[in-house]
Amino acid sequence: MQVLKYLIVICSLIVFNSCNTSPKIHPADLNGYWEIEHVILPDGTEHIYKVNQTVDFFKLNDSLKGYRQKMKPKENSNYIPVTDKEHIAIVKTNDSVYLHTKTAFSSWKETILELNKNRLKVINHNNNVYVYKRYIPLNL
Repeated sequence: MQVLKYLIVICSLIVFNSCNTSPKIHPADLNGYWEIEHVILPDGTEHIYKVNQTVDFFKLNDSLKGYRQKMKPKENSNYIPVTDKEHIAIVKTNDSVYLHTKTAFSSWKETILELNKNRLKVINHNNNVYVYKRYIPLNL
């Protein structure tokens, strides 16, 4: 009986620790080109992007501030900006990591759910989940 109680406590600790919502991220992983893969709407429906005309370019400095800009890929790994730069900052608060964005007309924040070298996943105030993958240019 004592062994059973011990196992329950150990299992509970494992489950409790695995439920930590704070993503383990390295902000430098955000730098570079990203393309949207799909969006998951609050009702569970999913919109898959098979072809992207633009990609998002992120550039952060050591103070976790920088910019995001929509770019149109061209041949030979060249890019043309199609929007103005949006000022961004990564802010860590309690157990969450946010991507704060500011333009001349608006500001908003998205919660970073996942960030690594190949995948970015954020959720916005409308509970839309955006999933990005690292952009790999086509060399034609």
